[in-house]
Amino acid sequence: MAGVSPSPLTTVAELASRLEDPDLRIIDASWFLPAEGRSGRDEFNRERIPRAVFFDIDAISDTSVDLPHMLPSPAAFAASAKTLGLTPDVDIVVYDSFGIRSAARVWWTLRVIGMERVRVLDGGLRVWKAAGLPLETGAPNPPRQGIAAVRFDPARLRDRKDVAAALAKGSAQVVDARSALRFRGEAPEPRPGLRSGHMPGARNLPFDQLLTPEGQLKSVAALSEVFREAGVDLARPIIATCGSGVTASVLALALEVLGSPAAVYDGSWAEWGREGGGDIATGGA
Repeated sequence: MAGVSPSPLTTVAELASRLEDPDLRIIDASWFLPAEGRSGRDEFNRERIPRAVFFDIDAISDTSVDLPHMLPSPAAFAASAKTLGLTPDVDIVVYDSFGIRSAARVWWTLRVIGMERVRVLDGGLRVWKAAGLPLETGAPNPPRQGIAAVRFDPARLRDRKDVAAALAKGSAQVVDARSALRFRGEAPEPRPGLRSGHMPGARNLPFDQLLTPEGQLKSVAALSEVFREAGVDLARPIIATCGSGVTASVLALALEVLGSPAAVYDGSWAEWGREGGGDIATGGA
């Protein structure tokens, strides 16, 4: 944000102080797996941070492929961004109701398509409500119109061929944000038709290990230690992956905080884990 540190995070106090700022856009990015039985849009319609608009990561995606919420084309995103009032010259704060989960995915999406003034609300709606800050209820107001000038940043994105090459050559570390049980192949995948296990040579760092019990990112020192314990060298290139590209973005957000920007494998296990997707290993890293 203008005049503040370039951290990819912002606090509830900082956001509360800017609620009336006309150059601010607030995005509710709440999203849940089908098994969680919750709807981000329904919860947004019930209550939200004042002035927020809803970013549907399933709808604002590449619907021409049979993979969940893949990054939309620049042209498709520009059309969606117009209805959300997003432009490159405004500050954008993204939050979700988990704490930090799908907000990181939307942060990453916006950064890939060239939006630079984007931050994630540390702790999201949970911390906002715990602080007793105001909520908006009832039918949301229609968002203002905007025009997004899309400048695609390929450094933040990797596809299946890129990941396979990185694993074969050792040119980048692949870090998987799924749970340890799923990584080791000891628990089934939540999406049907996917094999269990992990990419041979990948490291495992479940995304929730980066968060405090309140859903905020841990301190810089604690984050550095978590990555070190997972066998990740912050000085070398990193590709983050997960089930479908959502929690991989939490890894990317944490790495941005640490000054070690990472790319995200958009297809993640939804692509790699299906038949013919890629080689699979089970057990520990």
